[in-house]
Amino acid sequence: MIKAYSLYEGSFSVDASKAFVPFDPEKDDPLTRKGSIFVHVHPFLVVSDDGLILCDTGLGFSDEGGLLLHQNIRKLGYDPDDVKYVLMSHLHKDHTGGMVDFKDGVARIAFPNAEYFVQRGEWEYAFSGENSSYRTEIFDVIQRSGNLVLLDGDGQINPQIRYEVNGAHTPHHQAFHIHVDDEHYFFGGDVLPDPVEIFKNFIAKYDYDGRKARDLRNEYWEKGRADNWTYLFYHSKSIAIGKGEQREDGSYHIVDVAKK
Repeated sequence: MIKAYSLYEGSFSVDASKAFVPFDPEKDDPLTRKGSIFVHVHPFLVVSDDGLILCDTGLGFSDEGGLLLHQNIRKLGYDPDDVKYVLMSHLHKDHTGGMVDFKDGVARIAFPNAEYFVQRGEWEYAFSGENSSYRTEIFDVIQRSGNLVLLDGDGQINPQIRYEVNGAHTPHHQAFHIHVDDEHYFFGGDVLPDPVEIFKNFIAKYDYDGRKARDLRNEYWEKGRADNWTYLFYHSKSIAIGKGEQREDGSYHIVDVAKK
């Protein structure tokens, strides 16, 4: 049984300014946003007996009901206070906004009972210069909270969660392998953000090392389909949670397993 859920925040267009502008595919004309790429944002919740696991935290949108991320967790029947692990693939602003909760002009840690796991190199890189992809005011809140755990290289958080540095999208980007019951969940962050990218042999300009990212996508696909991984696709426009499946002709494709 799949115990992973998308905490979908919405669809957005992103241009050279790196601003995420809400985009409704049914109403908005993409031709009016020339030079933009179009992405969905899917933080993920994985349910384990050892506590809730959150994979990246979205843009951090709020409304009258509070932080959207909290609302989406509650809609699934869970309590944000039960999130024990916040796994950060990297620190770009579309992945980190929900690390904190802004209320009445005051920023508080969004998951006070959780530890936030970040690669040390990624943390230092985010502070190394002015870059519109990073919101360091958020990181200051996390640093003061005492909930930050800086990781060095590859390793394990517990018997269920393993992390590995792949460095392809940012210099110290990391991916996570999460084992719950009989499922192997793979969260590749922005190295494997959309199932469409598995079947396109391309080098993306938005990656720190586009060639390495391309090669890693192929590697993760080969390993994952052989070992029946469940992929969590953070920027997918179609299938957010999927597995590789072989067709009758011997070729493979991604199937949606979110509702199984």
